[in-house]
Amino acid sequence: MILPRRSWCQGVVLTQEDLTGGPGEAALPVDGAYGCAQGTEVVWLQCAPGGHPCKPEVYKLLGKPVSESWNCSGNGCGHTLLTPHSGTLSSKNYPGTYPNHTMCCWRLQAPPGSSLLLAFGDVDLEPSEHCAHSSLLLADPQTGTAYGPYCRNSVPSAPLLVTNSSTVTVLFNSTSHRSGRGLLMSYATSQHPDLISCLVRGTHYTQEYISVYCPAGCKDIHGDIWGNPSQGYRDTSVLCKAAVHAGVIADELGGQVTLSREKGITLYESAFANGLRSKRGSLSEKRLVFHKACDDVLEVVTFNASSWWHEVDVLGQDRAWVAERAALSTTGHSWAAKPGAKAAWLELDLGTRKNVTGIITKGSSEQHDYYVTSYHVSSSRDGKNWRPYRGSSGQEDKVFEGNADSHGEVSNAFIPPIVARYIRVTPQSWHQHIALKVALMGCQLARVRIPRPYEPSVPKEVLEATSHPPSHTPIPGIALDPEKAGSTLLVILLIGGFVLLCSCLLLLAFLCHRKRKSAVELNCGITKEYTEPDLVQANPSSQTGPSTFKPLLEEGYTLPLVLNHYDVPGKHNEYAEPLPPEPEYAMPFTEPEPAGMHRSPCIITGPAECSPGQYQTPALRPGELPAAVEGTGTPCSEESRGWPRHCPLAHVYHEAL
Repeated sequence: MILPRRSWCQGVVLTQEDLTGGPGEAALPVDGAYGCAQGTEVVWLQCAPGGHPCKPEVYKLLGKPVSESWNCSGNGCGHTLLTPHSGTLSSKNYPGTYPNHTMCCWRLQAPPGSSLLLAFGDVDLEPSEHCAHSSLLLADPQTGTAYGPYCRNSVPSAPLLVTNSSTVTVLFNSTSHRSGRGLLMSYATSQHPDLISCLVRGTHYTQEYISVYCPAGCKDIHGDIWGNPSQGYRDTSVLCKAAVHAGVIADELGGQVTLSREKGITLYESAFANGLRSKRGSLSEKRLVFHKACDDVLEVVTFNASSWWHEVDVLGQDRAWVAERAALSTTGHSWAAKPGAKAAWLELDLGTRKNVTGIITKGSSEQHDYYVTSYHVSSSRDGKNWRPYRGSSGQEDKVFEGNADSHGEVSNAFIPPIVARYIRVTPQSWHQHIALKVALMGCQLARVRIPRPYEPSVPKEVLEATSHPPSHTPIPGIALDPEKAGSTLLVILLIGGFVLLCSCLLLLAFLCHRKRKSAVELNCGITKEYTEPDLVQANPSSQTGPSTFKPLLEEGYTLPLVLNHYDVPGKHNEYAEPLPPEPEYAMPFTEPEPAGMHRSPCIITGPAECSPGQYQTPALRPGELPAAVEGTGTPCSEESRGWPRHCPLAHVYHEAL
């Protein structure tokens, strides 16, 4: 009996002749069983819609043992990457319309002792009654647990499905239909409850800091990213794909991703990194910044190469493409191998062992169109024994994708990182000529001391002494090994002596400071007064006796040095400034006059023995008249401008004491 092709067959008795009759999908001889056969090959088997596993006679009828895993395959499989810890799978042509009359079977297997988590990224299958035309079914052939079938009118209730099994079979099939993108799913083990789909974008989150687990296989899933590792990424970018571009995770492994949502920028520049080309994007409200430790530019001590090119151009000018020009920060042309050289390589010496997490390559320059398109990387700790880098797979030497032009920079991450002193880059393919500039990313190697395993001390056999050794008084709370007691006590004594010496020095410094402060306060309490000389000579330089005037600079006088703000008068010689050449006078003040007396303000009287030559008054300026006499208005005569003889004293000029 040949059954027509359909999605699921139930309650139909299947014989051996039915399986050999031709391609088709048939039911198994168990009520409520599901199965799918193509020709004589049973590609999927499920007998548990009612919660019961398949009976042994069913497998016996098919000629297969119960423990044998069915070979899942089909012509409807799209992008697929399955690993023991995570993976991604999709239908054919996703996100385009999936083809008619196709099926695909995936068998997911987690490590023993762990269960599987399934993330539904997209399930867009044409709706039908009981999902008969196109459907998705999840089941565990061993325990008989089934989920589904799912289609557009019967979608999963939650984006994350938690199973209790380490083995899950995913079956997708389709008949004639008109529309539908198909399906996209991801999975991980139960150790990663924060699993997300490859289609999740940064706009799906509102919190500032994000920590999620990205599955393996998101690199080739349809989705755009804008930005680069140094600037950050536009928040509309696909999160896991951007993490691969930034070098935070490897696409073949997946992993935990930590990032923050920060303020957006005006323009996001495009970059090529880790096999992905990002787009140039415009302003966004937020941007995604991935947190990546150990990502500093490493200093290269020495560049070595298998050969270098000594170029002589058409004008006869020499140009040396030596190894030292391979530094990424070098301006102008780069290092280039000798034309025709085979197995050319460039070696970088870091001086000491470093933790190398990535590499940046560049071509010759804008003036020359030379660049390397692919290369291998090797590492060495001594510069003699070299080990090729094979990445996370560890099967074959990894081929890194290089540059596509001579002036752009391309980044590639080392996951896992390389721990070595010497890094060698071996070009595999190039454009016109082998020319290269290189920079290494990483950090200093953290020195972690591995603790020695505990070894219990074995007591040594000693001869019994004839005399009793002196008893030692144990110190409470301290257990001393008799063999190490001497050195331990010596260390304790040295530390105690050092602490005591430091205490004495601090006390001595404190006492000196107090003594000095007291002396300064005593000096500040002394008050000295200075007075002007009784007689003022017209020429200070004609003084023969002691003087309080500051000597002239020609006599060797220098200004006293002020050491600090505690300096006071008395500690250094200080002098008064001499009188200027022109006479200066103090401001006059008026003495009160007895009542009933009226005196002229400009007539000065003095003792009879005083002559006019001893007191001089300032001469009046041309046209200036003395002040009028109060009450009379009579000005002073010309005779009163000399020595005053008949005008009463009204203004008194005081000399300095």
